[in-house]
Amino acid sequence: MTLTPLLPLMYEPLVRTALLEDLGRAGDITADAIVPADRHASLVLRARQPGVVAGLDIARSAFHLVSPAIRLTAERPDGSVVAPGDVIAAIEGPARGLLTGERTALNFLCHLSGVATATASLVSAAQGTKARIVCTRKTTPGLRTLEKYAVRAGGGSNHRFGLDDAVLIKDNHIALAGGVRTAIERAKAHAGHLVKIEVEVDTLLQLEQALGIGVDAVLLDNMTVEELRQAVAMTSGRAITEASGRITAETARAIAATGVDLISAGWLTHSSAALDIGLDYLDLNRQAA
Repeated sequence: MTLTPLLPLMYEPLVRTALLEDLGRAGDITADAIVPADRHASLVLRARQPGVVAGLDIARSAFHLVSPAIRLTAERPDGSVVAPGDVIAAIEGPARGLLTGERTALNFLCHLSGVATATASLVSAAQGTKARIVCTRKTTPGLRTLEKYAVRAGGGSNHRFGLDDAVLIKDNHIALAGGVRTAIERAKAHAGHLVKIEVEVDTLLQLEQALGIGVDAVLLDNMTVEELRQAVAMTSGRAITEASGRITAETARAIAATGVDLISAGWLTHSSAALDIGLDYLDLNRQAA
């Protein structure tokens, strides 16, 4: 699957906000005091852990917004698997700008690479099955577009982006509507002809009810592996099947083997550990000596 880069318009406002938060009212008083204005430097982004890269364009934007003269050259583009010590990108330009943009660039890059790395662990576990790994709406406020991009960089796919691009009838909707049938019928009457409808079911009885009415997808929530096998058999291609609920890299393989179409995991975006990436200074004078 080809990874389509995000348009700058989709992330530059976020990067700008993060930089303004860091710069405060007086700018980078440390770099301005210590580093001569005409000093240039060369640095490299280097992986300190194994993982998958995501967010280089966002990191580039952080540096470029501080100083348009800074150049970032990717050595390991987004979606690349890296090992400790691998150079991810080379960066050169005004030293003050490099130091000022460093933390914002790394905050985005390390977080998004962490999301991509976590996604890749589930994708690897499901390899050889038809199951695709998808994210959820459990994203960091304001960063959904970037985090869902990072999921794609890790080999995963995206679930709905918000409340407005698909109907997902969950347990509380069902409870407030008075039952599965009523909830689905109301959704069908309200949704446009291009809007997909998915319903969350906790039991095989609820699944039978949902399939009897007809929906596009069923979210099989917290079911055992055996229940998932039965659910897939009952659905028999009449709807997309999605397994969800406490999915880990250790359990994903068995879940994928049940024949479900999708495996969704909220922790990919809300709890992934940041990938450790450092920005290392290159002493060109020492290298030349």
